[in-house]
Amino acid sequence: MKWLWSLIALLLGRGRRGAPAQVDRQRLIPEQPPSPRGENIVLALLALAALCFAAFVAVYVLDRLPDQTQLLGLALGLGFAFAAAACIVVSRLLVPVEEISEPYANEPNIAEVEEVEQLVDESGSRLTRKRLLKVAALGTGGAMGAAILAPIASLGPAIDPDALRRDGWRRGMRLVDSKGRPLSADHIEPKSFYTAFPQDVSHDELWAPLVVVRVDAERLDLPHGRDPRLWAPEGIVAYSKICTHAGCAIALYRAPLNEATSARPALVCPCHYSTFDPATGAQVLFGPAGRPLPQLPLLIDGRRELRAGGHFSNDVGPSWWGVRRGRA
Repeated sequence: MKWLWSLIALLLGRGRRGAPAQVDRQRLIPEQPPSPRGENIVLALLALAALCFAAFVAVYVLDRLPDQTQLLGLALGLGFAFAAAACIVVSRLLVPVEEISEPYANEPNIAEVEEVEQLVDESGSRLTRKRLLKVAALGTGGAMGAAILAPIASLGPAIDPDALRRDGWRRGMRLVDSKGRPLSADHIEPKSFYTAFPQDVSHDELWAPLVVVRVDAERLDLPHGRDPRLWAPEGIVAYSKICTHAGCAIALYRAPLNEATSARPALVCPCHYSTFDPATGAQVLFGPAGRPLPQLPLLIDGRRELRAGGHFSNDVGPSWWGVRRGRA
């Protein structure tokens, strides 16, 4: 730990900046010439460390580079390695080292405290660019702090929290299947389950995936204010595929052959078996989900292809987002 204390002493000094020099004191450490070479090495290592920490933040924010995890580990590891190397060089080349053995006294000695202060003062007297080294060290420390704190951004957007409540759907956007083929209203069969996405948009977006089913018009009972001509044209309804309980994908469709003796058709999440009724605006029938699935209004264009009629009826994602905002 000698190099760490040496660096702290270098950065902080005695804490009495600007005090007049004590010319009448006898030096405790033999005066040694400055080491410009050592200072240059320290400055270069600190600059490389700051660059690596800044690269970590940049790679983390971009979040779309290949081998993302490996790049993050490499940037952070090199940053700490360069910072540690700078500390070692400071302790070896810029701080005079002298070993003195003395008996340990139990009572504090004021003279010894002043002697330690003088040692720190004289240890920094070799430096010709103190301010530059301090600025470089502070810059590296700031970049290191940014790299350590950057993952906190994964907890949610701090600058634009409304980003969690926005979706990319807009009126007229075409619905396509997983292979990019347009979804036709004529191909949506009763008691069948379809997954759809917005055309030319990454399927990884939270708001992108939809479940599309056709419901018997006689069973439709959508929430107040949702005109079936817009929200269920020809009995076709579309809901977010993200379960409002824990964010799993809705992947099952319960479509009984004999509805007279079986439970009604429903969308089912396989993770915790939250069950939603597509005929009633995806109201929760069973399970831990705290609110219905967000519904997307639909249009059928001249080619009989399905298009979005606007935005979701509610926020996409686990129910705790709505609970915290008092809207679950």
